[in-house]
Amino acid sequence: MNEDDVRAKAFAMPLTSPAYPPGPYRFVDREYLIITYRTDPEKLRALVPEPLMIDAPLVKYEFIRMPNSTGFGDYTESGQVIPVSFQGRHGGYTHCMFLNDEGPIAGGRELWGFPKKLAEPRLKAEVDTLIGTLDYGPVRIATGTMGFKHQQADHAAVLASMLTPNFLLKIIPHVDGTPRICELVEYTLENVTLKGAWTGPGALSLMPHALAPVAELPVLEIVSATHILADLTLGLGRVVHDYLNPGKES
Repeated sequence: MNEDDVRAKAFAMPLTSPAYPPGPYRFVDREYLIITYRTDPEKLRALVPEPLMIDAPLVKYEFIRMPNSTGFGDYTESGQVIPVSFQGRHGGYTHCMFLNDEGPIAGGRELWGFPKKLAEPRLKAEVDTLIGTLDYGPVRIATGTMGFKHQQADHAAVLASMLTPNFLLKIIPHVDGTPRICELVEYTLENVTLKGAWTGPGALSLMPHALAPVAELPVLEIVSATHILADLTLGLGRVVHDYLNPGKES
């Protein structure tokens, strides 16, 4: 294989059998359980990187079921998203994500900078309750529950919230272990078709774990619980702040 062949084929690793295909990445019947809760503001400030600003001491704990995802297949995801603002625009900062599929773990980290780790999340309806769980190895570290479709949510408000910008801290090390890329990335959801949205009573339990510290942002008060079903495309990102070369963002 000559150098031109390498350059032409070099999309993702491994070179001859990438862990994920090129986009666009379309998700059909993507299902969310989002439990918004109030947490300790001091602990929140210690985890959100500047220049992002914290809007309020809130966290959105998400369980996301993705049964039909272009190139990524059928998988489930769980993690914490923190409402923030950047240069006056409101959005969400993804603090941590756990999922059970190699392709979106590799693609999410390499392309966008999603903070993804391998674990075993689940989301399902059990009789009258929507249940989300997250296991790290044999340890249950998160359980979220919501009354199933108790009340229609405001579709316009839900759709507006899904179209706000999202922020990620992308870190790629150099071969000597020093950071080669350290960037704040922005992305949005595109071509969103909202198929349903509901609210109801919700509860969330988080357990401490050394390698999956979701409980470091404690649940002080449940604010809301939302159940969403939508089709959407995961848009690619753009760099909005370069920590290694400030002022040279693309």
